Amino acid sequence: MFSKFFRKNASVAKQPQPSAQENASNAILTSKDINPRVNLHYGIPYTSSVMAFDPIQSLLAVGTLDGRIKVIGGDNIEGLLVSPKHFPFKYLEFLQNQGFLVSVSSENEIQVWDLEQRRMTSSLRWESSITAFSVIHGSSYMYVGDEYGMVYVVKYNAEEASLAPLPYYVPTSAIDEASGGSSSGQHSIVGVLPQPSSQGNRLLKSSSFCRVLIAYDNGLLILWDVSEDKVVVVKGNKDLQLTGKIAVNSQEELSQEEPSDDEQLEKEISALCWTSGSGTVLAVGYVDGDIMLWNLSTSVPSKGNDVVKLQLSSDERRLPVIVLHWRPKRSRDDCSGQLFVYGGDAIGSEEVLTILNLDWSAGIGKLKCIGRTDITLGGSFADMVLFTSGASVNTSGMLVLTNPGQLHFYDSTCLSFLTSKEEKKFTVSPIEYPMAIPTAEPNMTAARLGLICVDGNLLKALSEKISAAKLRRVEVSGKSAWPLTGGIPSQFLEAEIYKVERVYIAGYQDGSVRIFDATCPTFSLYCVLGPEVKGTSIAGANAPVSALAFCSPKLTLAIGNELGTVLLYDLIRTTDAMQLNFVTENGKEVYTVRGGDEPHCTAVFSFHTSHISTLQFLHSGSRLGVGFHSGRVALLDINTYSILFLTDSMSNSCSPIKLLDMRPSTETTSVIKDVGQSESKCMGNNANQEVFVVTKDGQFVLLDGNTGNIVFSQSLKAEEESTVISMHIIGKYCRIFHDLPHVDSSMMAWESGATHGSDNPLNADQEATSGASSCGNRAESFFLVLSCESALHLYSVSALKEGGTTPVHTVNLSKPCCYSITFKKDGKVVGLIVIYQTGEIDVRSLPDLRLVGESNLMFILRWNFKTNMDKMICSSESGQIILVNGCEVSSVSLLAFENDFRIPDSLPVLHDKVIEAAIDAAAYNLSPSKKDKQGSLPGILGGILKGLQGGKVEEQKVGFPEVGKSNLTHLDTIFSNPPYLKPSSVDFDEDDQNDAVELSIDDIDLDFDEHVVVEASSAKESNNDKKDKGKEREKLFEGATTDSKPKMRTVEEIKAQYGKEDAAGAAALARNKLAERGEKLERLSLRTEELRNGAENFASMAQELATLMEKRNKWWRL
Repeated sequence: MFSKFFRKNASVAKQPQPSAQENASNAILTSKDINPRVNLHYGIPYTSSVMAFDPIQSLLAVGTLDGRIKVIGGDNIEGLLVSPKHFPFKYLEFLQNQGFLVSVSSENEIQVWDLEQRRMTSSLRWESSITAFSVIHGSSYMYVGDEYGMVYVVKYNAEEASLAPLPYYVPTSAIDEASGGSSSGQHSIVGVLPQPSSQGNRLLKSSSFCRVLIAYDNGLLILWDVSEDKVVVVKGNKDLQLTGKIAVNSQEELSQEEPSDDEQLEKEISALCWTSGSGTVLAVGYVDGDIMLWNLSTSVPSKGNDVVKLQLSSDERRLPVIVLHWRPKRSRDDCSGQLFVYGGDAIGSEEVLTILNLDWSAGIGKLKCIGRTDITLGGSFADMVLFTSGASVNTSGMLVLTNPGQLHFYDSTCLSFLTSKEEKKFTVSPIEYPMAIPTAEPNMTAARLGLICVDGNLLKALSEKISAAKLRRVEVSGKSAWPLTGGIPSQFLEAEIYKVERVYIAGYQDGSVRIFDATCPTFSLYCVLGPEVKGTSIAGANAPVSALAFCSPKLTLAIGNELGTVLLYDLIRTTDAMQLNFVTENGKEVYTVRGGDEPHCTAVFSFHTSHISTLQFLHSGSRLGVGFHSGRVALLDINTYSILFLTDSMSNSCSPIKLLDMRPSTETTSVIKDVGQSESKCMGNNANQEVFVVTKDGQFVLLDGNTGNIVFSQSLKAEEESTVISMHIIGKYCRIFHDLPHVDSSMMAWESGATHGSDNPLNADQEATSGASSCGNRAESFFLVLSCESALHLYSVSALKEGGTTPVHTVNLSKPCCYSITFKKDGKVVGLIVIYQTGEIDVRSLPDLRLVGESNLMFILRWNFKTNMDKMICSSESGQIILVNGCEVSSVSLLAFENDFRIPDSLPVLHDKVIEAAIDAAAYNLSPSKKDKQGSLPGILGGILKGLQGGKVEEQKVGFPEVGKSNLTHLDTIFSNPPYLKPSSVDFDEDDQNDAVELSIDDIDLDFDEHVVVEASSAKESNNDKKDKGKEREKLFEGATTDSKPKMRTVEEIKAQYGKEDAAGAAALARNKLAERGEKLERLSLRTEELRNGAENFASMAQELATLMEKRNKWWRL
């Protein structure tokens, strides 16, 4: 899906490509190396607008206005699904416990998403505007209502990954006839709700959801039976003359009132929900703010018992009722509960969510409103879902989505407290969505991605500490009231061999720092470093973090803040001594601090009060360069905890220090004869070090690494150019210039001192050489890539030191640049990633700065680039970028050869197939035909379900039978045909029921496959079962009794029975049939024994599954 994100540059394709040999030697980047994709995504998108919940898998889906779907489980398990089109979602529903999610976009496209594959598997573009949508619970059937008053059925076939409309529809002619009008086709459908516990034709086994409630925008309500193709109940505005009216804050019984003329007009429906488990009472919200409770148990009006009107405000002008949800007071309680309402209050009133406690145990006509509670929300309301505690859900309550992208959970304790108070309005503190990587409150101000390159004891110790931190977090999260627990964490890296590969470090406005294990695409928190050091109070330590640096060889973290304080932490203690070195301009003081398992603060430097703009570990981690906003530079000795030097401002304008780097002076001034000599070897010698400094206004300075004296200083940009964004030192590229098609022969004239400039640089994004030069006979040279807002420059470091300030290569940019980073391929720097303030991204090859591909954050993440967003961008040398946008954090890979996260093997599982199989097995054994034979199994499986959220099960195939998914096979027959054209087998007459189910022993076919499970009929009640068994026994033994004396039969009886004139022939035939019947009885006995053994095996399998879940939980606590 992401292949289209990068548009290959057409001009690049036309340029002559180097040969394979040249390409290998030069390591130039090609378009084949570009493949952008999203590795991970955390946080709720700020454009979130609609939600769906799967109570079995305990997963929440959040749809947005820009075509994204966020799937959230437990324990930081999150996934992002991105639609190819940037359209909002109108409807979002799970195919519960099936691993699929269905969305409907504003462009009327029905999309099905595979949670296991994390991609769209099928889509269907609807011709008309979809105005109502609903999934039949436990099935893959969907009702679709449109603007023309039609209701259709759509089915998703998981095996074929196809979504197709079925022949069935609800005929408008039948609706018009039943409602007494002829205008149903002129009114759009505003709601379709399958009736819970509805039963159609009683001969259809498990015929749930055979009735559907259809609501029209003119207020017409129709209860339609799909099995009998007829209208069962009709309700509408004409029935409002029986309305009783109640004030929702009153406990008085309803008083009957005559409706006004306005009430008898058409009332447009805006929301509806069932308020009873049996589907007999429906709550309907209207555009004028009214709420009606309709009794749908009968189609015959009964005065005072059919409809009740509720009003949240007595004002004439009220808000439309937008959302209605119902939660019963007790399970299977059809007469009392809580109605959650958004809307319906007076226009201009405070935005609240209203909870009404209703009771109609004495009848709908005597409904009482026991209490009302208004909850003040923290933002603009978007959607809500209700939770009921069970095997897959920790606690019951209400989850509310508000803008922009805020999730809050009100648990049952909180709701009970609210509804028990007499005050009407409350502002409570609900449970906030536990962000895996917090970005707000406090706000994130800096970030760094650190690669762990160390090996040996340090790596082992760090891995053990992070594993222990994960265990503690799991124990705490298990006690959390947050309701979502779905998904399975990845076990790609086993605990015994787990090694930390990356850490993500985030600094915050309150001075705190969080360190995350970023080895896998599911980040986990390792520790939080507070602004205060244990045992010591440090002034200014709680200032906002402005810079971070990480030294991989020593596992040392440097933190700089806006008050000029630098803190050093060792992630792993190498000695038992716990000392804190406090260094100021006046000297150093040493303190003894308390020990612990968390990272240890070894030093605090506080010698300059200016804002720290950059930190960089230098000289293999033994030095720390500090750049200040005032333009000054300091170099710290990490081994002795001392200040080597603090310079004056590097720029006349006191411009902030942008970047720091350090190189041995031999690498930049001398000819390196040994081409294979490594940089690390040069860094380890005792040669003089030089510090490279670049200020924001483009001043380039070389400092002596021992004294801080200025060796060279030169401005690298013209006055009209924009500020410097970044600097990168790359090396050993000089020989490549001989093969570059974009560099002319003038670049070879550096030794002679000749320079060639151009007063008219080329247009944007075209490679231009302005005053190029070569390295002459020099074997190799280091180069400096300077990224400015409006241009990219390539300088020779040796040329700069000799006084040449003209760039070797320049690329002018048409868009303002805000961030750039180099990346490697096969260990060599080959490219530059440029991010613009518009959100666009360029990938360019080095050293020629040739454009290879381009993309946009809007295509990849649907993000608009925001102010200061570049401050939280961090990246790795392999081209992996981590970005922060509001409450969202995402990792994006741009290169095809990069897969540091080892995706997809390391991704967490969103859909738990073990839960799916266990629920199906439990449903199978709870069916009437299995309840008596295997009554103990549901209890076993019910216990298993309580522990299914512990962790991922080992790779083991569990053989659950393919039954138990809502047994709605009767719907296949119903929906596979147009209305009124069902096969005769479906449309039995009730009088023929007994004849239809009575079977003779001669009719039983026992030649079945060994693997077929025979399911007994469960349509009759227990007393009928006894009667049927008696009939079958009587039929089996031809009316014989237990008396041992045989009954004499006449010749006429034998002839009538067997149709033979010859008594001897009839006797022989009877003898053969008796023998055949005996064989069948023997085979039935054997089959019964096999079924009994199968039941025992199934019980054993359930026990094995329970043991498996115990092992799973044990793994979880490693």
